[in-house]
Amino acid sequence: MDSAAAPSADRPGAPTSPGGGQPPPEQPTFGRILTVPNLLSALRLLGVPVFLWLALGPRADWAALGILVFAGVSDYLDGWLARALNQTSRLGTLLDPLADRLYILATIIALTIRGNIPWWLAAVIIGRDVFISLLLVPMRRLGLGTALPVHYLGKAATLNLLYAFPLLLLADGHGWLSGVVRPLGWAFAIWGTALYWWAGLLYAFQIAGIARDRRAGRGRPAPAGGSP
Repeated sequence: MDSAAAPSADRPGAPTSPGGGQPPPEQPTFGRILTVPNLLSALRLLGVPVFLWLALGPRADWAALGILVFAGVSDYLDGWLARALNQTSRLGTLLDPLADRLYILATIIALTIRGNIPWWLAAVIIGRDVFISLLLVPMRRLGLGTALPVHYLGKAATLNLLYAFPLLLLADGHGWLSGVVRPLGWAFAIWGTALYWWAGLLYAFQIAGIARDRRAGRGRPAPAGGSP
């Protein structure tokens, strides 16, 4: 049974049809897709192959850095604008983390091929995303869908990594600037990787807790004299 309350005359602004019957259904499709935050997320996604080409082809590091800076700034702006303009959407909740993960993956690939970061760091970070993907199996069994809720810890980890990779890209040199940004880049990379895995483990604990609650809920209505 649908639990949504039907609009009534007692509620100001409730839509009514000319005949006094059922109000026309809302049509939020375009309003929830063609939004400013979703446009920013789409532009971030389009920047992923451009960044890879710049970093691995002509090695235009400053242009590649500009793509990463835009990705980081727009990552903050799309969430802020979604709340400020009341333009939150299902599509936005999917595009935002997808863009984050693709940028992280693309930057890891580029920096590993160029020798800026060791292969084991790439394996640790990518392994976390594989771990998160495996969590989708129990989520579907529990009826939780396929989208993990955004956790502040995961967002902090992503921001650390998005700060680390541009700095490590700038560190690919022998000038004074490379010497300054190299330790900063590695500090952000280490903290970001640790937080990245911590957030992934928290998601696993949350899913395990929901599974335990579901099992306990099924056991509570047992008849008297039955199994506790």
